[in-house]
Amino acid sequence: MTPPRKCDVVVVGAGLAGLACASRLSATGLDVQVLEACEGVGGRARTDRVDGFLLDRGFQVLNTGYPEVRRLMDTDALDLRYFSRAMLLHVRGSVVRLADPRREPLAALAAIRAPIGSLRDKAALAGYAAAVGFVPSSVLLGQRDRTAEQAWRRYGMTPRVIDRVLRPFFAGLLLENEMTTSGRFANLMMRMFVRGDSTVPAAGMQALGEQLAARLPTGSVHLQTPASSIAPLAVETSAGLVAGRAVVVATDASAAAALLPGVSAPSWKGVTTVYHAAQESPLKQPTLVVDAEKSPINNTVVVTEAAPSYSSDGRALIATSLVHGPDLDGAAVGERAMLGHLARLYRTSTSGWERVAAYDVAHALPSMTAPHEFRKPVRTDGVYVCGDHRDTSSIQGALVSGRRAADAVLSDLGIVLDESDPPTPPGRNGG
Repeated sequence: MTPPRKCDVVVVGAGLAGLACASRLSATGLDVQVLEACEGVGGRARTDRVDGFLLDRGFQVLNTGYPEVRRLMDTDALDLRYFSRAMLLHVRGSVVRLADPRREPLAALAAIRAPIGSLRDKAALAGYAAAVGFVPSSVLLGQRDRTAEQAWRRYGMTPRVIDRVLRPFFAGLLLENEMTTSGRFANLMMRMFVRGDSTVPAAGMQALGEQLAARLPTGSVHLQTPASSIAPLAVETSAGLVAGRAVVVATDASAAAALLPGVSAPSWKGVTTVYHAAQESPLKQPTLVVDAEKSPINNTVVVTEAAPSYSSDGRALIATSLVHGPDLDGAAVGERAMLGHLARLYRTSTSGWERVAAYDVAHALPSMTAPHEFRKPVRTDGVYVCGDHRDTSSIQGALVSGRRAADAVLSDLGIVLDESDPPTPPGRNGG
């Protein structure tokens, strides 16, 4: 459907930030038109169906501890499937299960014997998790921003426990091994893992964008309609000019920088996710396996142990992540070498495994090198901007930035949103 020539607000980009912004604006009665260059909604949270499997475009999880997820999403409708609050850490030839002792009391005893450091190291690690997990987020945000590694050292972490536990685990979250990312952000992420669960929607990560898009009036999302230029009150597309009282640019950071002089193009963190199919699950638990040894693999998980719906015929689906770095191009790791590493991690033969697909995602997360500005302006060049590059490189950051941009538009248009009547259902965890 061709977009109308005029509307109240034009939103460029149907990723999570753009859809969160559009749904909030639409709830006030504004005519909001969303222009998306791709063939589907969701941005980087997209899901494909290949050979009977649901494949997210890069392994991702939705953490239920994110405040904006609890506020905005209907988690009941997403039918979330849960991974365990633990990880299997391969370190110094041993396999160590590190888990939340509140849920697995015996895990504390196993951790005492783990080759991850001295008893003092382990006590410091437990103290760090408790310190960031149970203080208000405002306290963490109020700290001076250092790199993640510097922040950990200030919490008493030694190089041994950093290299054997924190670095390999956080590499899969921050998509880097150097740990130059904002320490405040790393602390907030640890807080989310202490307080929330890692999940995926039963229908794949694309369900997030589809749920937000479903709240908009029929015909207001226009796919395969890229914006070629932006002006304060109009957007030029291949289908013609679309004018509005306000324009919101909700593309990724690089596309926003190409459209708007006031937005800086960031450096990006990349990751390659390789999906394999196996007749039987190599691990009978929905637990992340993290490799702290010298290996191209950062982590791997049997997705179908958490979400059987990702497989249509009962075969197991294994997702393996390789974080990009100066010495690693994930796409260049050979299949035989990868299967060899996976055989070691899962302690089973991988000779019968079949590669289903590989996603080489060079632009997975905008860099958040310390010190990081957590609230970049959402007004620039006469238009409004949202996306995880305006807040934090996370689903939480994308959703928050969408709300901030929407509120800026409403304020400038003189519209007051009645928060006593929420524009979107909070779901099971909301309120």
